Amino acid sequence: MKRPLMGSLEILFLLVLVTTIPSAAVAQTYTVTDLGVLGGTESAAYGINNAGQICGFSSVSGSTNIHAFIYSGGKLTDLGTLGGEYSLGLGINDTGQITGYSTLADGSYRAFVYSNGTMTNIGTLGANYSSGYAINHAGQVAGSSITSTNMWHAFLYTNNSMTDLGTLGGNVAGWTTEATGINTSGTAVGYSYLANGNFHGFLYAKGKMTDLGTLGGSYSQAYGINDAGQITGTAYLKGNTGAHAFLYSNGKMTDLGSLGGAYGTGYAINSSGVVVGQAEVRSSSPYIVYHAFIYEGGKMKDLNRLIPRGSGWLLTQATGINDSGQIVGIGTIKGNQHGFLLTPQ
Repeated sequence: MKRPLMGSLEILFLLVLVTTIPSAAVAQTYTVTDLGVLGGTESAAYGINNAGQICGFSSVSGSTNIHAFIYSGGKLTDLGTLGGEYSLGLGINDTGQITGYSTLADGSYRAFVYSNGTMTNIGTLGANYSSGYAINHAGQVAGSSITSTNMWHAFLYTNNSMTDLGTLGGNVAGWTTEATGINTSGTAVGYSYLANGNFHGFLYAKGKMTDLGTLGGSYSQAYGINDAGQITGTAYLKGNTGAHAFLYSNGKMTDLGSLGGAYGTGYAINSSGVVVGQAEVRSSSPYIVYHAFIYEGGKMKDLNRLIPRGSGWLLTQATGINDSGQIVGIGTIKGNQHGFLLTPQ
């Protein structure tokens, strides 16, 4: 069973929704840096470390191919591939190691670790496909892979070995679990299907997978975890009328609110418990329109209101934040989708 090259967790940068930023935007608390492209027209940023290095992916010159990159010292560097046409950089640690996934020459794809200029295939749980989503400072990787029984399972990669994290008991058409975040202690988070067909966010520590529950609805997903064990993600509300970003701490899931719409997701959390992600905004568009947000001090704020007026940017998704408060994500500028870096003023 072949998983689509870009699934829901990767958030395609090929579809761009544009809305108008309210003229009331006033505060200018971040500068915006365009990360640029690898010769193509589109890019996306997914992770940032405490040194300010950024990983992501970009279209490349002269083709529709997509390559992973590292942004360091004001420069984008193409990480190449494992022999195929595509690679995506999805997580970076403080030593500059990057994980993600890349196609091989046969069109299948593998999770990789990029370190010291070399991209290394880290294998699978038994079949032809795997993806790395997050990497901690020890080089442990959280991700998902097809097993020898044709099921997608979450994995933890440690010391050149990939461990199957199991499930919360469910399986929907071969989909079971994905691990999308990891902290320094090797605690992983993600989501798993339950026996009833719903899926919930989980925490995996010391060989045990714990169900994080929801905000009253049927579904949840966890995406980011910090070293204090605080977790962010998205969870459905009672009646499944919407899904909000959450902060899970000390066994309790807290609703982070909204930007006026019904849906939101927290993608990353730093050591201070500051969360970034995307949330739906009110719009006349027939589509759901998202803006990037930051949640701190008990309040969710639209990041488009915290950048210089007239910058030309529409920030649609915030995907990473470091301990200095620098934020990366995806936005549109001059009609193209580019990765961005926000730096506190």
